[in-house]
Amino acid sequence: MGRNQIIDDLLSELGAAAPAGYFLALHIRFAAPLMMFQTYNPAWTDHYTRNAYALRDPMVAWGISRSGATRWSDIDIPDPFGIMPEAASFGLVYGVCVSCGPMTSRTVAGVARGDREFNEEEISTVTGCVLRLHHETQPPDHLTQAEKQALLVIASGDRYAAGAARLGISESALKARLSAARRKLFARTTAEALQRAKDYRLI
Repeated sequence: MGRNQIIDDLLSELGAAAPAGYFLALHIRFAAPLMMFQTYNPAWTDHYTRNAYALRDPMVAWGISRSGATRWSDIDIPDPFGIMPEAASFGLVYGVCVSCGPMTSRTVAGVARGDREFNEEEISTVTGCVLRLHHETQPPDHLTQAEKQALLVIASGDRYAAGAARLGISESALKARLSAARRKLFARTTAEALQRAKDYRLI
């Protein structure tokens, strides 16, 4: 089974455990996650984004500052903006925050439901799922010299043919190097791979 299929299966498992949706930020480095997924009520997501709640959310603050799992009702970080009661008005009444990984590559997840608190077995299932997702999406700590050169020629504005000529390789070899870099960086496009490589100080 390919890595992407494993990630998709784990996201499905997380979704099944979160009746009111989930939020997942994988490998947060330099304030930005490598990947982010969320299935909360779109009206809540829009409201949350419009009000820049990520900077004030007690769940996010808990996840960045601590590791492990906790019910939202047990989070002891102040909520002066009333974000948690607002979330409840959008159906996110009960939830769990799971956080794992080092501070330099932290994963934070929130899962929600509207009917009751999550029980211990459900929290254990969610935690295991988030830990596996964190592991499966571990970003690379290096790119090969060839992959770096391929990204940099495209970054300089060269098209494939010109970039390949500059490197003294075939166009198909250049595309293969870019494809390898995208795969390592979980990027859909070369532009995204380039940005992630810069974000992770790989080039």
